[in-house]
Amino acid sequence: MAILLTAVPSDGVFVDSAASTSDLWHVAGTPLVVSQEIQFSNAGASLVGTVYLPSTGNHLPAVVVLHHAGAATRESALYRDLCEGLPALGFAVLIYDRRGSGQSSGSLQGVDYETLADDGVAGQHALAKLPRIDPAKIGFWGLSQGGWLAVLAAGRSRDAAFAISISAPLVTPDEQMQFATSNLLTVRGYSQEDVREMLETRRAWMGYLRGTNSRAAAAEALTKVQSKPWFDLTYMPKVSQLTNDPAIRRKMDDDPVKAVLKTKVPLLFLYGGSDPWVPVAQSMERLRALSSQIHDIEMGVIANANHELIFPVKETMQVDAETDRNNAPQSATYFIVLGSWLSRHFPNRRTAVRYASCGL
Repeated sequence: MAILLTAVPSDGVFVDSAASTSDLWHVAGTPLVVSQEIQFSNAGASLVGTVYLPSTGNHLPAVVVLHHAGAATRESALYRDLCEGLPALGFAVLIYDRRGSGQSSGSLQGVDYETLADDGVAGQHALAKLPRIDPAKIGFWGLSQGGWLAVLAAGRSRDAAFAISISAPLVTPDEQMQFATSNLLTVRGYSQEDVREMLETRRAWMGYLRGTNSRAAAAEALTKVQSKPWFDLTYMPKVSQLTNDPAIRRKMDDDPVKAVLKTKVPLLFLYGGSDPWVPVAQSMERLRALSSQIHDIEMGVIANANHELIFPVKETMQVDAETDRNNAPQSATYFIVLGSWLSRHFPNRRTAVRYASCGL
């Protein structure tokens, strides 16, 4: 131990303990990854992103990344595996800052899903102009809300090649939030009576948005519970914030199945088998029904993984900026399934997976 800890090796050459010793054995990953920043625009927003590519090769297929609601910028760990792993498969990857975040201008205020999907389509067409990219082989990837957007973008684009949806439910946002908030209250130790009261209040609020009950009924229901210790976990407005904005109703009642039916490209849907945010069983049932109508659709469940494809020791359904920034998939099965699916659809690619750093 004394020999290992000394600052003077056996050959008598002094090693500066302040210097980084990792340089003595560090070797760059292969294939090398290069990157370049690009800018594009849509609907009044200037969007800034980074394209990661293998250092060699032309006519590359490419993936445009669409955003998880809580992971709005290129620095989010959620996307690290894509810019490290996909170039090793011969794919380019575009990750951009969502409108109103990072270096991208604009705002999310009043912006609908279609506009966010069209931001991704604008990124697709910006990628298509790069000389090493095959413009006929560009598709979309997204996780959670990004999964919805990936499918929506594929249906709205005139020339998308595929869409990959991770952890995005095939139910309406309102149905998904009923499922998620019920689990959230349960995980945090609240009673089934609290869950029942929360769901009743949610129905009154949504009834007001849909015009099936009065504002007074919604306000009364919210007043009864807005001082409860669990209220801030429910994603419902306080009475002072109550509005019947039709945009909110449209978002909450948006049926993602309609977007799936509008696509004409290969689709991959993957879910975590222990996802408390998404009704996975119901989503898989709907996908199986759709498989009889759509020629090229595949689906799978990653055992024991949660919403971000992590294996938590104890699920807390924690949501905050630091958690969103640092969450990243852990499942090797997910990586293998994703890489296999992409390689099968682009078989003329080198498919040996090698580690490559994108420098995040």
